[in-house]
Amino acid sequence: MGAPAQQSLPETQRDDTWQRLNAYAYLSAPERLEYVAVMRVFCSTLLADLAVPDVLAKLAESGGPTVALDAETLTARLERLVHWGALLRSSHSVKASSITEYQRSRSRYQLSKLGERIQRDADEVLAGADAAREVSSELLALVERGLRELNDAVQRPGGAEPQDALERVSTLFVQFTEFADSVRDFYAYLGQVLARYDLDSAEYQGFKELLLDYVEAIREDVAFRAPRIASVLELLWPHLPGLLERLDAHARGLSGVPGTGGQPEVRVQRSRGREKADWEGLRGWFTDVDGQASQVDQLRDATMRALQSLLTNAKRMLRSASGELSRRKDLLRLARWFDEAAPEDAHDIAVAAFGLYGARHLGVPPASDEAVPAYTSWWNGPVVEVPVALRERGSRAQRGRASAMEDHSAQKRHLQEAARAQAESRRAAADELRSAAGRFADVRLSSAALGLLLELLATALGNARLRRTGPGAEAGAGAGDLDGAAPEFGLESAQSADAELGIQLTVRRSSGAGTVLHSADGDLVLDDLELEIGRAAEATLGAEAEAEAEVSVS
Repeated sequence: MGAPAQQSLPETQRDDTWQRLNAYAYLSAPERLEYVAVMRVFCSTLLADLAVPDVLAKLAESGGPTVALDAETLTARLERLVHWGALLRSSHSVKASSITEYQRSRSRYQLSKLGERIQRDADEVLAGADAAREVSSELLALVERGLRELNDAVQRPGGAEPQDALERVSTLFVQFTEFADSVRDFYAYLGQVLARYDLDSAEYQGFKELLLDYVEAIREDVAFRAPRIASVLELLWPHLPGLLERLDAHARGLSGVPGTGGQPEVRVQRSRGREKADWEGLRGWFTDVDGQASQVDQLRDATMRALQSLLTNAKRMLRSASGELSRRKDLLRLARWFDEAAPEDAHDIAVAAFGLYGARHLGVPPASDEAVPAYTSWWNGPVVEVPVALRERGSRAQRGRASAMEDHSAQKRHLQEAARAQAESRRAAADELRSAAGRFADVRLSSAALGLLLELLATALGNARLRRTGPGAEAGAGAGDLDGAAPEFGLESAQSADAELGIQLTVRRSSGAGTVLHSADGDLVLDDLELEIGRAAEATLGAEAEAEAEVSVS
């Protein structure tokens, strides 16, 4: 079907097509990295022609695979690019002061329009071919707004102002082209991903969220905007020929420059939106034209196919996880190996493929809490843990020396040091409290000292004996009740002591009195309480006994 269509083309058109396609040849040549680097040098300039020394200097600055190129090799590369049509020989006149300078500068090259376009597209592909391009769905709302404003301007008496309409048309088609390109790039990336059959669970989860969330949001936005844009286009369509004629009369653009119109060798590509074919393409994106489905319908179908591919991948992963993955290809390859192998090699292949070794009675009993009936198949039965010696050497005998007992001396030393440090901290806190006794308002206690004091205070209050005070104290419990006054209680004895630290706390209740404890953690106010710190009785007796023993010994 392709050959007759090619033969039906005019000879000049076939030659022009061949020449254009031939300009891509440097991208598939063996030295394509060098050609790309050279073309990037020319693309970095505008309307500049470069000689071989100029290109060499720029290649040396950029680095890369072209640093080692010499002048002769570079000249050959440039001539090949001229032959392919990516570069042109410059008509720049050479002014040289010597023959050597003339020989170096006589061959100058400049970029052709086709070569610049090809290299720009190649760089764009290399920069983001594997990336997922976001769809500029916000541009769709701008397209709808621009069409409505243009339609309102056209419907007004006298029509739209030419310059304003020209600006609106140019902006409208720039926005629409960017949106359509982003949709096409995104769905091309999506099709590339969904065609893979090696997705793991993490990748599948990411693509599932991409499809179910992002793609659905795009589809809903397009489905909402497309009918509105189509209705505006229907209203605008009868006025479109007059609008385009008015725009051409106002600004002809490049086609109006003398010398370009009517010349077959000078072809002018109009700006987007200046030809009726551009508007037909815009209309065909949103509505069905001449029985051809719109791009909106194709977008909906593509979304459904993407979801079907997602479900196919999900089924494949489920079959793989449950062991139901088809092994037809692997089994056919194994059958071919069996068919081509000698008898002794076939036995080795069978052992390696299926693990069918000779029967060995290991005699390993199952766990005591597992009652396995005698008719249970070993294929479905519980797994029995086989000792390492039996699994690797086939022997039950113990080998080697028994392992030595684990040494916990380091842990013991660490715990002893921690306990010693804690005891030192508590002794220091006790000494601090004894030294601060009677002058708590003037001393700022450390956190450890305050913690020890609160510990002694809690113990003292827990050990306290309460006595009834006030009216009716002597008459008993009922007297106070008869007088209607609630009984009051006072602290008769509230003490706590730590014999190991040699510290004793006495708590007394005194109406109107108060004790303020200042510490690094804040201030503590004890209302109606007085604290007295002293040495514990056991510690005092112990010190006196030691003193008497020393006297008797002396």
